[in-house]
Amino acid sequence: MAKVIDPELRRPITELGMVKSIDVAPGGDVHVEIYLTTAACPKKAEISERVTQAVADVPGTGAVRVSLDVMSDEQRTELRKQLRGDAAEPVIPFAQPNSLTRVYAVASGKGGVGKSTVTVNLAAAMAARGLAVGVLDADIHGHSIPRMMGTTDRPTQVESMILPPVAHDVKVISIAQFTEGNAPVVWRGPMLHRALQQFLADVYWGDLDVLLLDLPPGTGDVAISLAQLLPNAEILVVTTPQAAAAEVAERAGSIAIQTRQRIAGVVENMSGLTLPDGTTLQVFGEGGGKQVAERLTRAVGAEVPLLGQIPLDPALVAAGDAGVPQVLSAPDSPVGKELRRIADALSSRRRGLAGMSLGLDPTRH
Repeated sequence: MAKVIDPELRRPITELGMVKSIDVAPGGDVHVEIYLTTAACPKKAEISERVTQAVADVPGTGAVRVSLDVMSDEQRTELRKQLRGDAAEPVIPFAQPNSLTRVYAVASGKGGVGKSTVTVNLAAAMAARGLAVGVLDADIHGHSIPRMMGTTDRPTQVESMILPPVAHDVKVISIAQFTEGNAPVVWRGPMLHRALQQFLADVYWGDLDVLLLDLPPGTGDVAISLAQLLPNAEILVVTTPQAAAAEVAERAGSIAIQTRQRIAGVVENMSGLTLPDGTTLQVFGEGGGKQVAERLTRAVGAEVPLLGQIPLDPALVAAGDAGVPQVLSAPDSPVGKELRRIADALSSRRRGLAGMSLGLDPTRH
């Protein structure tokens, strides 16, 4: 049973107290009873299949039967304490001094530059490398991450703790998972701030290596809230080669100067369309990404690299609509290679203790 991993919590069910009982008949038939966190657990069938397979793999096992039960309120409370501690109020784990999670806020000056496409592909590429990755869809009004990640699952709630769905080995949370159909979200600043705060504090993310936030375009309420809630987040600016788009993207990156956040780099999307004869058509001009990187470098007084230039490819759009990021569906395509190269550059920066308090007081003897 220790080999059975809960698909939502990503931990062995034996550690989570989910094994109720195991009965082995004299002939080798096995009956296993499993506790679910809630009766509406969306992964009950998958859990049952995993348990059946794990038991069937034991030599000498006969027929396997799995029964499902539901945790009591007391058991759910113990599970929540085990996972998140017994704090009276949930805290944002990524804002704590001892957090080792690298947080990237993917920003753009204007909509339509492919910011969400870049986010989901980077997340999927990092997860494929074996990293623990989460994506927070912070674009409350223009949410699109669940569709592009190919998931329609809804979060599971254990008391006040929210368990995010997992798609392509990436934990995903979005306001779209809490609304019916394609209903619009009509909220002002305070509600946007509260939603972002809940997604960061109430969601059980586990021990992530990387958290990516898909921000709304511009420098509005969510960007300001992010700076307050996650001052250690690094800004990843997405632009197109067009000069007009680059100027707007520069503004989005410049907010880091006011919030004192680090700019991780610039990604140029829709960089050029490769024609059948091998030439490249610059549909949206050229040089925008380099321009943004150079100007932000001068503005912040530190190097802001141009991390990559993603070619224009209709297959990238199709992959997003199909819910399978192109880094997974066509990893060896020019777009897939460039996105994986950018993901490697961002994820190869190891988690470390730089900048963390070691709890030492030089004045004491």
